[in-house]
Amino acid sequence: MSAALSIEGARALLLPPEPGLPYLRHDRAAELRLEPGSIACADATIAALDEDASAAVRFDARGTTVVPGLVDCHTHLPWAGWRAGEYEAKVTGVPYEEIARAGGGIASSARAFAAASDDEVLRQAEGIAREMLTWGTTTFEGKSGYGLSRDAELRALRLAGELRERVAQTTVATALLAHAVPPGFTADTWMSEVESLVGPVSSDTVAESLDIFVESFAFSNAHLARMGELARARGLALRAHVEQLATHRSVPVALDAGARSVDHLSRMHPDDVAPLAASECAAVLLPSAELLNAEPAAPGRALADAGAICVLATDANPGTSPVVALPIVMALGVRAYGWSAREAFAAVTLNAAHVLGRSGTLGSIESGKRADLVILEAGIEDVPYRLGHNPVLAVVVGGELAWVREDARERVRS
Repeated sequence: MSAALSIEGARALLLPPEPGLPYLRHDRAAELRLEPGSIACADATIAALDEDASAAVRFDARGTTVVPGLVDCHTHLPWAGWRAGEYEAKVTGVPYEEIARAGGGIASSARAFAAASDDEVLRQAEGIAREMLTWGTTTFEGKSGYGLSRDAELRALRLAGELRERVAQTTVATALLAHAVPPGFTADTWMSEVESLVGPVSSDTVAESLDIFVESFAFSNAHLARMGELARARGLALRAHVEQLATHRSVPVALDAGARSVDHLSRMHPDDVAPLAASECAAVLLPSAELLNAEPAAPGRALADAGAICVLATDANPGTSPVVALPIVMALGVRAYGWSAREAFAAVTLNAAHVLGRSGTLGSIESGKRADLVILEAGIEDVPYRLGHNPVLAVVVGGELAWVREDARERVRS
């Protein structure tokens, strides 16, 4: 059978150290290989690391670097509206906690979500997904959490299911049921509501994970432990927003609860680095949120050196990180954590796929894996170096060209 797409003569393919890895601990990131080659794609998968002259579409990849499709494992899509005024308040000195307690932050997005129609929410999310595609994102996660009521959280997850049918990328949904304490509830009484909500979430929605935000004005470590019990009982993965604005020593609690990832970690306690690095729980670092929310840098270098499963993501949301481009996040992460380009790419490919339970099919260039690929105009080291520049020439999703930059169209032959 002829390939549907043949990517031919690349200067370099970014290849894993060995086949079949579920993740790459960061002390092994230097083992990622850059080798010249070609890729034949058929039936939505990588058929061979070779060219196929009979392919229906051939892409002249001379001078380019081909990397796995980028995976954004922490976004808050879909949401409604933006919060530019709130950002101005923050940068002029109003703490986020004060904004949140005054009805801003998550509560503001919840009001916007409630006021928007389903079509308005989906049209905005589709537009954001298209922009993400042009920056190389071929898979992304989206969270609920802007509902702040039983019906609205279920609505958000229903819309996540509808969004999956309207975008080119693979999408994965997470139920962030404990994002903020809704009006009229305490954290304890809302967790009781969450307990009754997990059943329909697991049976009637596309959600694969539960998530929780541990913070002084949100939820506690005890609630995190309880969320872990709920996830385990329903066969869902556990994710956790922890150590973002203050140190609560949530990492050991999350590890005990079986979390697949702990996200943010800007104020992670140094004693928790080694236990996290020894586990299969990923450290999802969000440098754009750190920059825009004036947070300390997470201990990315220490985690990498300790052999943690490190991940980068955009945290795309209308408040603390209205950023959707993973190459920009990679550049910020390299600068903030002292990482190499290989470390940054490991963090947005195989390791990010691991967080979403997809590393068996996504995240590396291997025969038999899904043919999600990004063709870069230059080497991998150019991506963190040219901050703000889009290095993507073309994006392949499921073995087909999903986006080609205008100046690269002459490379396509069919």
